[in-house]
Amino acid sequence: MNWGFLENVLSGVNKYSTVIGRIWLSVVFLFRILVYVAAAEQVWKDEQKDFVCNTQQPGCENACFDHFFPISQVRLWALQLIMVSTPSLLVALHVAYREHREAKHKRKLYQDKGSIDGGLFCTYTISLVFKISFEVGSLLAFYFLYNGFEVPILLRCSQSPCPNTVDCYIARAKEKMIFLYIMGCTSILCITLNFVELMYIIWKQLWKCFTRRYIPMEESTRSHSRPPVSIVNKFVSAEPTANTDTSTTQPASTAENQPVQS
Repeated sequence: MNWGFLENVLSGVNKYSTVIGRIWLSVVFLFRILVYVAAAEQVWKDEQKDFVCNTQQPGCENACFDHFFPISQVRLWALQLIMVSTPSLLVALHVAYREHREAKHKRKLYQDKGSIDGGLFCTYTISLVFKISFEVGSLLAFYFLYNGFEVPILLRCSQSPCPNTVDCYIARAKEKMIFLYIMGCTSILCITLNFVELMYIIWKQLWKCFTRRYIPMEESTRSHSRPPVSIVNKFVSAEPTANTDTSTTQPASTAENQPVQS
């Protein structure tokens, strides 16, 4: 399978992500896509051919393999990669919609088309919820389909058309189990990063609402509690003028009153 297309799409979404989102994308590239392409496909390459049962009954080996591996582990891993990466396209599509609106109206409608606010905040939140849901669902699928994350060497099978209980053996069981542990730890790390990013953008949005609503109200309250500077300056500048006018218009009365005041 060629993962170049998915890598190019995720690289385009990277510029609209937060810092935590970029860390998540690096984890997906390094510990999932590269590990899958470089090693995992080779480990599970001939898993059905290497599944051996000690019987000559036609169809028994295939029946036992289908019983223990209802879905191929490597294909389920590939499906998980696609499902957890697809929600990131919602953010890119929303940014493309903003660009289309600006081109349609032929004017700038957004200060930053990639800023996580307004409708893009809802889209980003929904994409993170989908990522977390797909990650948790994939872990549960692995756990219940394969009875945990262990790959035993010996499996006892009594499925029809096997005449009796036969022993079946899985090739490279330890190696497969190590890759399953890598997948599980990477999934838990991605879930943690997605949850932290979700809390981060929600906290950032609440802080924006707080600063827009309460801080201007506090500043207006402070401005109403004291008189404006212009009014104070007006009264200060008006006092000498009043004294000058009194001395010029009523010189006699002022002169007569001076002995009395002294």
